[in-house]
Amino acid sequence: MHKFQVTIQFEMNETFMSHVPEHRAYIDELIRKNVVEHYAVSMESYRLWILMNAESKEAILDYLSKSPLYQWWTIEVDSLFVYDGKSYRLPDLVLN
Repeated sequence: MHKFQVTIQFEMNETFMSHVPEHRAYIDELIRKNVVEHYAVSMESYRLWILMNAESKEAILDYLSKSPLYQWWTIEVDSLFVYDGKSYRLPDLVLN
């Protein structure tokens, strides 16, 4: 399994917003299946970032194409060589 950083630029209108609840349900399903690790949206820049797990870029695009918001997206997918952070470390040791 490989990690991919997905950057999505989107255009928003009333029709787009009407599909957001269905899209959120789909993302929740992908989070439960460990396909999506992190999901962040900026309404300031109309940009979305998703950290995803899959075997290939094609698999990532297949997952994304099933979102009801897909038609409003411009997608960029990058395969990650290194991904690290605090959540991937052991917790800090606290002595009582």
